[in-house]
Parts: sequence; structure tokens; C-alpha cells
Amino acid sequence: MGEVRKRLLRLLGATAALTLLVAPASAVARERQAATPVTVPALTDWTPARGSYGFSSRTRLVASDAAGRRVADTLADDLRAAGHGVVPVVGGASRPDDIVIDVRPSARRALGTEGYELGSGRRLSITGATETGAFYGTRTLLQLLAQGDRIPAGHSTDVPRYRERGVGVCACYIHVSLPWLENLVREMAYHKLNQLLLELKVKSDAHPEANTWGYYTKDEIRRLVALGDRYHVEIIPEINSPGHMDPWIENRPDLQLTDSDGNKQPARLDVTQQAAFDYYTSLMDEYAQVFTARSWHMGADEYMLGSDYAKYPQMLQYAQEKYGPDATPQDAYVDFVNRVQAYAASKGRRLRIWNDGLTGANTVPVAAGVTVEHWLNVAVKPSRLIAQGYAVMNASYSLYLVRGGFHSDTEALYDQSWDPRSFEGEKLASADGITGAKISLWPDNGSGETENEVAAELWPALRHIAQATWGDPHPDATYARFTARGTAVGHAPGWRDLTRTPVPDGSYTLSADGRSYRVEVTRTADGYAGLRTADGCLEIRGGKLTLNVPLQPGVTATWQPCDSENTLQRWELAPVADGYRLVDAITQMAVSVTDDGRLVQYPPDQRTPALWHLS
Repeated sequence: MGEVRKRLLRLLGATAALTLLVAPASAVARERQAATPVTVPALTDWTPARGSYGFSSRTRLVASDAAGRRVADTLADDLRAAGHGVVPVVGGASRPDDIVIDVRPSARRALGTEGYELGSGRRLSITGATETGAFYGTRTLLQLLAQGDRIPAGHSTDVPRYRERGVGVCACYIHVSLPWLENLVREMAYHKLNQLLLELKVKSDAHPEANTWGYYTKDEIRRLVALGDRYHVEIIPEINSPGHMDPWIENRPDLQLTDSDGNKQPARLDVTQQAAFDYYTSLMDEYAQVFTARSWHMGADEYMLGSDYAKYPQMLQYAQEKYGPDATPQDAYVDFVNRVQAYAASKGRRLRIWNDGLTGANTVPVAAGVTVEHWLNVAVKPSRLIAQGYAVMNASYSLYLVRGGFHSDTEALYDQSWDPRSFEGEKLASADGITGAKISLWPDNGSGETENEVAAELWPALRHIAQATWGDPHPDATYARFTARGTAVGHAPGWRDLTRTPVPDGSYTLSADGRSYRVEVTRTADGYAGLRTADGCLEIRGGKLTLNVPLQPGVTATWQPCDSENTLQRWELAPVADGYRLVDAITQMAVSVTDDGRLVQYPPDQRTPALWHLS
């Protein structure tokens, strides 16, 4: 590259770099004048002007009302977290170098509930018709400041195409750490995603028999929901039912569906029992203590996965007794969905379900007002659901990231200009009736990847779904140029690098509660630690496997032949006062030492983890 071009790159800075790197030399001046600032998602429009805005030590955040001040306070915290120093939040008149935050309800017609206007010149202004809209304007500002303190002068009116832009995480069976989820919320907000579906278990006071591992405490969920509320990410809880209920009813055989051979089905709730409905709604009530979302997701997928209704004659009997002789067994399933919908509505919540149970074999329709999240190609297509009046979200299997399995081909989706009209089995001509789209993370092979490995796969997919649901699904000519946007804007303020290990590789004496080992600590490629002794590497092994993971509390950690591919031999050395906790990278349980000297895993609220010392 010639010296002239190098000097031009330095002058233009990161904001124009994406355009300039692929522009012919004769077009440099034109590209420099008209280059749109780089953001993810890309700005839906940009009108350039002469000059630029400069962020400096004189900058203040000016907000005239309570809503604007809340946005400004969050921005001030994020600016500090991003290394931009302490920026005061003030009221009154603005001056050059200031950032003005304005929540103006009169702009609702032009901006909707989430759009914003950004103006850059001697000062920078962000205007939203709502607090959420103004907040999204501050995310754009943070992305621009991540590339330098000078922002090109110009104006943008940036409004999303779809109202639901999301991520789904099954933090079910295989526990997902709270720091990982907090990172996700911050990244979602930074990229203007607004909905996080969490299928998870909250530790139950009403049903302690269900508190096998995989749960979160209510205080942990309150902390996560508070973060979501502050960052305008609605966290929607899901307890999957009437299938996939084994995390809840494995110790409640009285609620399990029984087949014609008398076999109990621990994953299937018996929807013909009033007691089963009462049990499920009591869990909904308990979740309402910690979740603030306006929606409830009941799953409703794969109820008969690996079986069929013919094995359960009580389903047909129930349906015919309630709906007449023409009723089908699926009507008993839909009846349960509708009763949950009515209960959710009575509590001010809207119901959401997966689509695959709606095969057309039912005579009873799903209640109006239910949002159907379409992931699987079945007989009832999205177009039919929309024609029947249901709101439909695109949760296509092509957007999945399966732990240790299928991974969405983000590059191919980008090159195809994928957008939320492209469902499994059907491409719609219109976006009418489509609420939006989301990517989904499932733990089907729980030991196949660690959280940190999942994160590495997640970020490109997250940025792609943000782009495809906010604006033009193909803003750059190549996928490489699109991914360069992600590199330019970086991670959200407050995002934590969870791949950092607190101690360097080397030989240590590891000791706790009378047990001592001479170990080699080696950092793994995904940011955990392998612990090797002369007897092998420390591994959780034993107990009943769930999705290839030993999830029971009390399972032993032993020294096994070392295997760099075995994720159950990867450990987090979690710093605490005066030492470390040993937390398994997959089970997310900490190691304790029993009275007879065994190393065992337990949730921290069931048994105090051992305090380990490295010397």
C-alpha cells in the first residue's frame, strides 16, 4: 500500500476504513465525503454534512426530563466502562461538545417506539419518542466512540423494521453461568436486540422436590432481570410443557403421563389431570415473583417426541368428553395450551408457544392472542397461521446454535440476504404478521462445547440477526465486510472477557480442607484450566448422565487419563477472598471435600465450596 493511501487511512480513521479499504484510489475523495458511519446494525439512513463532532473532556450529557436523564445516566455509566472517563449528566441549555438526550413523545409518528434521530455537528443530539428509542441512539453513539473520538457530521433517522429482535437460550438441564448471561444481555442491547427468551429453572419454594441441579436462585434472576430492564432487553421466561417437563416432575410420578403399558413418562405432564394444570400454574406464579416480562413462554413443543398419541388412550377420552365424539387426542394437548393461555392472560401476560405441535390434527383451535414461534416445517405453514390471526415469530432451525451439534451458517445466510420472511419450508412475500426473528441456543450435547466456545460461535450470529431484524439484511457487498463492522464496534461496555485465567501456566501445590495435590495448571484454548497430576487430569465422572453431562450433586471428581478434547476436564479457577473455587466448566458446580477426603461437586447454595489455595 502506498504512503499516500496510508496517510489517508490515518486521517479518515476507523469510521471510514471499511469503505476505503475496497475503494479505488480515484474514488477516495468521494467515499470520504459520503461514507456512512459504521455501526451494527447499519444505520437505516445517513445524510452527511460538513465537519465532525468531537468527544472531549468538555463533553456533558444534557437531559431535560426524568426519562432523558435515565437514559443519560446509563450512558454515563457505559462511557466510563468503555474507558471514556466520567461524563457529567446535567440539565439546562446545551453548549458545543455536549451530547443532548431528548425523549419527545410528539415524534412517535416518525420514530415509533424504538426509533431515534441522531444529529452530529458542533454538538451531538439523540432524540427518541420513547425512552427505549433514545436508549438505542446511545448504543449507536457508543459504537461510534469505540472507533474514535471524532464522529462525522450528519443526520440519521434510524427505525427498526421488526418489533421483536431476539435470542433464545435453553439454560435448561445444562446450567449457564450468570456472568455469561449478563454478557449476553449487554451484547444484545449494544446491537439493539430487545428480547431474550430463557428456558430455565428457578429454585422453587413451593416445590422443593423439583430442586435438582440446573436452577437459579431468585436473587440471581432478580439481578439478571434488573440488568435487562435497564438495558431494554425483555427477558421472557419459559417452562417447557407439557413435554420436556422432566426437570420439574422427575420426582413427581403422580403428574407423569402413563402409557397403555403402565409406564410412567417422566418428561410428559399428564394434561388430563387438573392437578397437573394446578402444578404448572403454581410455577408460573412463582416465576412472576422475579420476572417482569409481559409474556410467558410455555414451550409446547415435542410433546410426543419418540411416541404417539395412540399410546395414551386417556388423551382421546379426555378430549371427547370435553369436546364431543369428533375430538382428537391432539385436542387434549391444545386444551392444555388454551387453559395456560387463559391463566397467563388473567395475570396480564401474553402466551408464546413453539409451532411443531400445531399439525392440523386438532379440531379445537389455539386461543386467539397466542404468538407462535415457528422453528420446524410441519403441515401448518406460517402463512396459514398468519391468515388465522396469530402473530408469528421466525425462530427458524437455520438460525440454531446447538451445543456440540448443528451451528447456523451465518455467512451463507448473509450471502442469501436472509430476512425474517424466510421460514423453514416457506418464504413469504410480505412481512405482515411477522413479529421478527431470533437465534436459538440449545444444549443437546451438553459436554460438546463449553460456554466460552458457544460464545465464540454466538457473536457473528448475534450481529447477523441484529442486522436482519433492524434494517437491510445485506448492507455490505461481502460477508467479510459485514463482519468487519463487528470488529470495528467491538464488544459492549461492561462486557467481561470470560476466557481470562487468573493464574499463569505452571506447577502449583493445590490444597483445601486437608487435601493437597501437586498439579500442572495449563490454560485451555477456550480459557479454562486443565489440572494434571501424576495420576491424570481432574474430571467430573459418574452419576446419571443428562445430555452427556453428570448433573447430579454429589458426583465425584477424580483423576482420569488426560484428554484435551474432554470438556469435563476443564475448570474455572474462580477467585474469591484468599483463594479460589474449582468450578467445572460444564456442570457449573463447585468442588467440595467430604469428611472422608473425596472431591465432590455441589451447587454453592447446597454445600459451601472448598476454598482452594495455589502455592
